[in-house]
Order: sequence, then structure tokens, then C-alpha cells
Amino acid sequence: MAAAASVYPPLNERPIKNTVLLFDVDDTLTKPRQLVKPEMAQLLSELRHKVAIGFVGGSNLVKQQEQLGINGVDVTTFFDFAFAENGLTAYRMGEQLASASFIGWIGEEKYKELVKWILHYIADLDLPIKRGTFVEFRNGMINVSPIGRNASVAERNDYEAYDKQHHIRTTMIEKLKAAFPDLGLTYSVGGQISFDVFPTGWDKTYCLRHIEVDKERPDGVEYTTIHFFGDKAYKGGNDWEIYSDERTVGHAVKNPDDTFRQLKEMFP
Repeated sequence: MAAAASVYPPLNERPIKNTVLLFDVDDTLTKPRQLVKPEMAQLLSELRHKVAIGFVGGSNLVKQQEQLGINGVDVTTFFDFAFAENGLTAYRMGEQLASASFIGWIGEEKYKELVKWILHYIADLDLPIKRGTFVEFRNGMINVSPIGRNASVAERNDYEAYDKQHHIRTTMIEKLKAAFPDLGLTYSVGGQISFDVFPTGWDKTYCLRHIEVDKERPDGVEYTTIHFFGDKAYKGGNDWEIYSDERTVGHAVKNPDDTFRQLKEMFP
């Protein structure tokens, strides 16, 4: 499906020069864990004829394909840049770029200590319901969900409201920081039911290193303007670091409809 990228102008020939638009996924391009709406997909396709576009999310590529791969289109070719797991798994125009590994960074013994602590903590939590997959291992991080990632959409919505009232995730993060002060880890709340754990510096700004070195390619571009759109654009949210980075122009959004509106205003 990589041939799908050929219908768009080459990156170095886009009408809006030296500019790339990067998007968070959940509650920015789609509702959490739901399929992108056709009108959003159409707008992104139209924008791609003018300017480079990419997504950067904490989830693995399989989940992003489920949400953004409308009509089965390969997300690594529907977007110019596809950054799964904050860019630890990365694609440019359908071509995979160099990746890095969380388990290789932290080591097996420290990883086991961390996961053992997390599972014990969750086992002792008194929550209205628990489902399954409390720790999801990813290439560049682990994702921790006190309720479990197998929760339904309705259960996710209920838990999100419960978490806002009882601060389950933020309290757990503070206890993790106290238990493992020397691991060099960052904890970031994202989505409705979980938080990410990754090496400090491996937040969404990690993807920017792929953008910055693009100019070194024979067909590359020196991107002088990087727009980022995200809903968790506040301290502690998993969009904050890239939203507030001096290399980006940050745009806080409320939901996919707000993203759509802002894009229409920026690119009438």
C-alpha cells in the first residue's frame, strides 16, 4: 500500500514550504480508541496536497491503524510521517525509520521490579470494576491502566469520571516516583484510563528528532515551522512536552471537532 503516497506532491514540493502539521490521535483526530470520521480523513487528505502532515501517539502502530486506517488504508502512507509510541516506531512516506527499545534501555531485571510493583499496587486498588491488560508492553514504553485496557467504551467513560474525582492515576504516579526515584523515568497521563511510563526524554518530543534530520535526506526538507495539535496540552498531560517545546507552535484542542474547526480556520 506504500504506493498510495505517490498521489501527493513530494515533500519538498508542497505549496506551503518547510512546514509540517503533527497531530495527537485520541481526542484530537478521533474519539478515544474510535475510528476517525470520514470528514476528518478527507480534510487531512486535502491538507496533504498543500503541507506535510503526521501523527504522533503513545499507542502502538496496530492501534493507530485501527483508528486512522479508514477503509483499510495503511496509516504509514496516509500520513507523511507516522510516529507510533511517541516516535520510537517511525515511518516517513511508508518507509520505516530507526527505532529504539524501552526494554533494551532499562534492562530486564529493573523492568521486572517495576512491573511487579505496578501489578501489586493495582491488585490492592479498590475500584468499582476491573477488566484486563493492566500493563501493556510497547517498544518504547509501558502503558499502565488501573481499570485494564479491555474496558468497554462505556466503562472507559465511567472510569474517566471516577478518576477525575478520586485521582487514581495521579496518586499512583506519585507513589511510583517515590518507589523508583533513580530509574530516570517519566510518567505521563494520557487518554481516559491509563498513563505511560518511559525514559525521560522519550515523550512526544522524541519524534522531533526525525523531523529535524529530514533535511539530511536527498529529497528531504528543513522544517522551520512545526505545528502540533493535542488535547492533553497541560502539565502532566502527554501532549505538554511537545506542545510547549520551543521548536513547535502548539495548538490546544478540546476534541476532534475542535481540531477540524481550527484547521479550517488556519487553512481556508
